Formats: sequence, structure tokens, C-alpha cells
Amino acid sequence: MGLIRSIRHQLHNLDRYLSNRDVPTEPQPAEAPRRRYEEIKGFLRSTDSPNEDARTYREIHIERIARTLSMVPAPGVTKRVLELGAYMQMTPVLQCVLGYEEVRGAYFGPLGRVDTKTITVGGKEVFRCFIDLFDAEKDRFPAEDAHYDTVLACEIIEHLLHDPMFMLLEINRVLVDGGTLVLTTPNVASFTAVARLLECTGNPQLYSMYPNPLGEYKDTEIPHVREYTPQELAEAVRAAGFEVEYLFTEKIAGYNSDLFIRAVLERAGYSTALRGEQTYLIAKKRAGAEIKRYPAFLYEGC
Repeated sequence: MGLIRSIRHQLHNLDRYLSNRDVPTEPQPAEAPRRRYEEIKGFLRSTDSPNEDARTYREIHIERIARTLSMVPAPGVTKRVLELGAYMQMTPVLQCVLGYEEVRGAYFGPLGRVDTKTITVGGKEVFRCFIDLFDAEKDRFPAEDAHYDTVLACEIIEHLLHDPMFMLLEINRVLVDGGTLVLTTPNVASFTAVARLLECTGNPQLYSMYPNPLGEYKDTEIPHVREYTPQELAEAVRAAGFEVEYLFTEKIAGYNSDLFIRAVLERAGYSTALRGEQTYLIAKKRAGAEIKRYPAFLYEGC
């Protein structure tokens, strides 16, 4: 019993510490931007898939993809947008539905190589863009300062091995002042994560599996290296010179730990805010903002 009380006391102190940090309160989903949501889903489903795996992936993730895209602001002064980690799921929507005139993609690969990708509907090409290959943790992005209105970094940061702040600072550099960062990632403080810890049924990371060594393994398939709490994500983004505009989480279909863990946390006096499995963040670049290159919570010895 003494050990249980000690653990509860430490958890309570941690929760009080996190609750007192300068992090936006989670709004209800309806309060977050949701522009042209059904139109986006309709377009996504109309596009041709290269194979059955791509079609299955789209259907599994279509709610998250459409939710993310519905938060992307209208084109600004440059009418340019960059999607990091472009799988060509979100990419065509940025032009064909949201109206950006120049859409650029990026993916992990040898610096300097540029691929061309196309999307078709009913066999007819409707979208074409360039995909720059580079290492987002080490290589200067192939774009001038203040080149883009918006940058999407969706389901990327959890895969980074060495230096996530490098990526965030490069995003800051290539955005115009007041430009928008749209970032999504799994939430390691979710109801699911808490349930797995309490029940000892699995790793608290939403996805902690390695690629199948018996399958068609590619060097670009880096597993989830580090998942973030919403508070950590906000702290990292602020350290890179951004002002957080929206920070909220949503439940992922099929994960139902909230049905019982919510009550456990409430009875124990812990916050149940920001506990969905998926974290969404929108931030604005602010000129003159203080930069913290190596936030202490993220880098050893800093």
C-alpha cells in the first residue's frame, strides 16, 4: 500500500506541474477550424489509388487526413505550401480543393534528388507536383527564407531520430512572418497510453512496432522513435519561434480506453483534458520570437 500511495503522490505532483504550465486548454472539436471537411473527403475518395494497400491506408486514416486538411488556412501572400513526408494522400487536396497555386512535397532521401508525382481521377491526371528528397533533421530545406505560407508536418516528428528542433527551425525559416505550421502526431499521454501502463498490456506509445523484417523493408521506414505529450509538443514549437494557435486532441476510432480510464483519472483527481490518441496543433510564426535551440526537456544535458 505504501508503494501505491507513493506512486499516486508522484503522479499527482506531475499532473499539477503539467496543469500549471502555459498550455492552451483543449477546446471542443467544434471550436477548432473545420473548413470544407466533406468536400475534402469526397475528393480524397475520388482519386485513383496505385494499389490496394494505398486504398486501404486512405480509408483507415481518412478521418484524420480530412480533419488535418480542414484546418489548413487559405493561401496567403505567396500562395505556396509545403508538405513534409508527402505520401500523396493530402498533397493534391492542397491545390485541387484548397486553392494553393504552388504545392511542394518533401520526403526522406538523398539531398538534391527531385521526384515528380501525379494524381489521377478516373484515369485522368488532375494534379502534378515535385517532391524534394532530403533529411529534415540535418539538411537545409531546399527553399529560400519566407518562401511558403503554410507547412504541414503530419505524422513526422514521432519518427525523427536525432534532432527534431532542426526540422522545426527550418520550418520557421521557410515560412513567411505569420505563416502557419500544421502539425499532427500521436499523443503519448492519451487514455490509451494510461490504460496500457496501468494494465501492463503494452507500450504506452500508440505505435511502437518495428517494420516487418520478413516483408519489403525500406530504409525510409523508421518506426516511432519518440511520441510526445501535447504539452511537450507545444513547448518544442514555442522554442522554435512559433505561437500556438490551436492545440487539441481527438479520439481515434477503435481505441476505447476512455470509456473506463476517464473515470479512473477523474476519481483520482487527474486532468482528463488532452487525452485523445491524436494530437493536432496549429501555430503561427512570429517575427522576433525567442528561439531555444535545445529545449532542456528534449535534449540530454541542455
